[in-house]
Amino acid sequence: MLADKLRKSVLQSAIQGKLTEQLATDDKVEDLLQAIKEEKELLIKEKKIKKQKPLSKITEDEIPFAILENWKWVRLGEVIELISGRDLVKDKYNNNCEGIPYITGASNFNNNNLIIDRWTNEATSIAIKNDILLTCKGTIGEIAVLKENKVHIARQIMSIRLLQGNIEYIKWYIISQIDKLKSMGKSIIPGISREMILNYLIPLPPLAEQKRIVEKLDNVLANIEKLKSSEEKLSILQKNFPDKLKKSILQSAIQGKLTEQLATDDNVEDLLQAIKEEKERLIKEKKIKKQKPLPEITEDEIPFAIPENWKWVRLGEIGITQTGNTPSRLHSEYIGNDIPFITPKDISDKGIIYNNQGLSELGKTVARICNKDTILQVCIGGSIGKTNIVNREVAFNQQINSIYPIFCISRYVFMVMQSAYFIIKMRNKAGGTATPIINRGIWDTILIPLPSLAEQKRIVEKLDKLLADIEELKI
Repeated sequence: MLADKLRKSVLQSAIQGKLTEQLATDDKVEDLLQAIKEEKELLIKEKKIKKQKPLSKITEDEIPFAILENWKWVRLGEVIELISGRDLVKDKYNNNCEGIPYITGASNFNNNNLIIDRWTNEATSIAIKNDILLTCKGTIGEIAVLKENKVHIARQIMSIRLLQGNIEYIKWYIISQIDKLKSMGKSIIPGISREMILNYLIPLPPLAEQKRIVEKLDNVLANIEKLKSSEEKLSILQKNFPDKLKKSILQSAIQGKLTEQLATDDNVEDLLQAIKEEKERLIKEKKIKKQKPLPEITEDEIPFAIPENWKWVRLGEIGITQTGNTPSRLHSEYIGNDIPFITPKDISDKGIIYNNQGLSELGKTVARICNKDTILQVCIGGSIGKTNIVNREVAFNQQINSIYPIFCISRYVFMVMQSAYFIIKMRNKAGGTATPIINRGIWDTILIPLPSLAEQKRIVEKLDKLLADIEELKI
């Protein structure tokens, strides 16, 4: 994202002195370093901190970039005290807000702020207000400036205490170096040591300049956060837009708003009569069973207006419907590669997966079989509503309903069944609580808008072009 790149660029500019004006009235940075040195010596003398090992001198090869004349490269250990954490056994902390907060690891950090969920009365590794807490083991690089008066820190955390200077400047510098710090800690269990932190280089400006940098960063980064929020919203919009557009176009199509209605189209009543006669012929020839009469459609059921030459019908009126079954896997002779056996995981918007463990010719005799151009729709569970058309003979399991449209264009019926209207209606009619299911008898009663065959063809041609454009938009 642009905001993330901009943030990195701004932080880098800040620590190079390119974000703020340099003033001749600023104190010398050497004076600040001398004051820090004297304070350290006093704290050591008073036994408030331990004397640390001398840090090695900085070589030219170590310096990563040029800084301003009144700045100075120093090791972080020259200007801070570093406190290591220590773990507590389970009976030494509580969740009852008793004692001082106990910070255990990355789970306590959220966007440079702390989440406190444990407390202890056995504090020994103490961090105090305005210390920088940095995760140094496991998840490296979570960071926050402490706002609590004091906390106990676990061994996954180090506390960086600035002796003199602006703690926010140190915080922003460390944040600018997070990727580098993470790369230093790569191992089986990632971790950065005390020595790594103490020896890490930092460009140190005068105190007044540190303050100006922090003020500038607070202002600029707040605006970058707004940009990031806008980018995230735009990203979500871009991601969701094609699917929303697809739903809108499908809805327009099944309402007859996507294509021109022609007076020369055949009457849809003639199509319905032809379907009825074909069903009667198939029943007479015992190729299909006679179905129970579907209920008359009432005015209250009709969800939206359709063109005058269209007609509302029930799904079961326009085709042959089935629910699948699963032949017993105890019979190995049923298993083979003669015919694909489709389950819900094989169905998606992109198509149907056929190269799965299928059925043998013998298995076909005990399975529900459907032909090319049959529409399969998942009728149970979280995948309820997944739909597609088969391009060959297949068998399918009991979690799937099928319809083979008679004298209708399968792709038109499929597009209606893909629409938000049909999916919502299907889910609303599904029974069950833990696992929703819509049985075929109820599924058959769902209303679909039926135009003439010529109009179905025009809708499919128009939709195929538009939906292909939407797929391009996704890419």
